[in-house]
Amino acid sequence: MPVLPIIDALIFLGWSSLIVAFLQKAVLLTTSFRPFPFGMHPADFVTVACTFLLFALALAARTWVKEHEPAIQARRRRARLAEAGYEIDEMPDPGFRRERADGETPPRRLAGY
Repeated sequence: MPVLPIIDALIFLGWSSLIVAFLQKAVLLTTSFRPFPFGMHPADFVTVACTFLLFALALAARTWVKEHEPAIQARRRRARLAEAGYEIDEMPDPGFRRERADGETPPRRLAGY
């Protein structure tokens, strides 16, 4: 499911709530008319707007991190291999997987890697 339309909707709802709060506050200050749509005061609309905008920010950050995670893992893997003494030319291809013969056990890994 694409995330960008959800982020856009949250941003739109947040800014719309801020505009409604501003307009409601302007009406309250300039007239004797007391409009409270849905029983909400301007501070309530500001709270709703902050909630929507923070959710949009959190969702965008989570999406960005998830999208860049493979690159970060590849960079860490290259750093570990370089630290282990591999040259750039002889680093194993991450997509290459050798098929094991029957009964062959996988090589042991170092603890913590």
